[in-house]
Amino acid sequence: MKKIKKMVCLAASLALVASIAGCSSSNSKDTSDTSDTNNTTTEETTDTSSKPYIAVISKGFQHQFWQVVKKGAEDAAKEFNVDITFEGPASESDINDQVNMVNAALAKKPQALAIAALDTKSLSSQLSDAQSQGIPVIGFDSGIPGAPDGQVAATASTDNYKAAQIPAQKLIEDEDILGKIKAATKDNPVAIGVVSQDATSASLIDRTQGFIDEMKAKCEEIVGEGNVSVSGHETYNVAATGDEIVKIVVNVPPTTSATDVQNAAQSVLSTNNLIAVYGSNQGGVDGILAASNDGKDFDKETGKYKDIVAVGFDSGKGQITAVRNGWFLGSVTQDPYQIGYDAVALAYKAYKGETVSDTDTGSKWYNKDNMDDDDIKDLLYE
Repeated sequence: MKKIKKMVCLAASLALVASIAGCSSSNSKDTSDTSDTNNTTTEETTDTSSKPYIAVISKGFQHQFWQVVKKGAEDAAKEFNVDITFEGPASESDINDQVNMVNAALAKKPQALAIAALDTKSLSSQLSDAQSQGIPVIGFDSGIPGAPDGQVAATASTDNYKAAQIPAQKLIEDEDILGKIKAATKDNPVAIGVVSQDATSASLIDRTQGFIDEMKAKCEEIVGEGNVSVSGHETYNVAATGDEIVKIVVNVPPTTSATDVQNAAQSVLSTNNLIAVYGSNQGGVDGILAASNDGKDFDKETGKYKDIVAVGFDSGKGQITAVRNGWFLGSVTQDPYQIGYDAVALAYKAYKGETVSDTDTGSKWYNKDNMDDDDIKDLLYE
């Protein structure tokens, strides 16, 4: 009997041990399952955070133009599954701020950089650093003019010089302007004004020079070679070699502040015998609008400047209104959305090791007659 009891107790003990071991094994399996789930989550998080990072640094943030560029960049980022940051200085005069932004971007070790440089010389060391670290750099809008060979892989921008020739051509096609140029003499010369927001960015230099060169050439076909002068800024000055029959007067404000640009525009509008005025970007046009009662002074019936024909570049709410009302003959618009999109697309392709090349993002003339056409209206931003 005692042996039987011992055997029963032993069996019970073994059963208890087995039960405990079973529970331990079950708990161990649960823990293992939880661990596997955590690992999956970590891997998914890592995949998300390891998306290529592209830093996009623009020339400014103060114009609606840059917001449309930003939208294009963001859409490209979604398409190519990359992370981007998009920033720019508060003013296009803030060169040091942009330099600091590029420094901060480089510190994040991006896979690529896209830059619309305010001043290439100020970014020389940063461009060298990017090159030495194998970070491809893409220029956009104004690009990075004058950068050493090999430091900029490609640029997404409007052919600004070519685009700026369009408003000059449209002015010459205007019967009133053409008639006044034909009637001009050395004793009674006519003037054509240019308001250019600055003379440091490549895009604005091209827009100003493109307009001046085309306007000068067209006028000289009418009044004779050498009879047109360009004055107002050392970047563009050209003395007449003959009789000064047409004067192209350029005004570049000391800063890009709205007040300074307005004052520059007011100075141009006060020029004797002024027959036309051109604003080379949204900022320049905004200055002209501010100096002309939001453009109403160009009204052909009642305006203070009714005898002056205004043309511009870019768009923006005020400029669109002026064109729609016929206060401006018209303006040239680039495609800011495409600029932003192509900047990120080129940056991504360069990061992937693909061959990239400069891209012309296009431009079109718009006036009150065509601004609602399908191929124009989507390019006009407020």
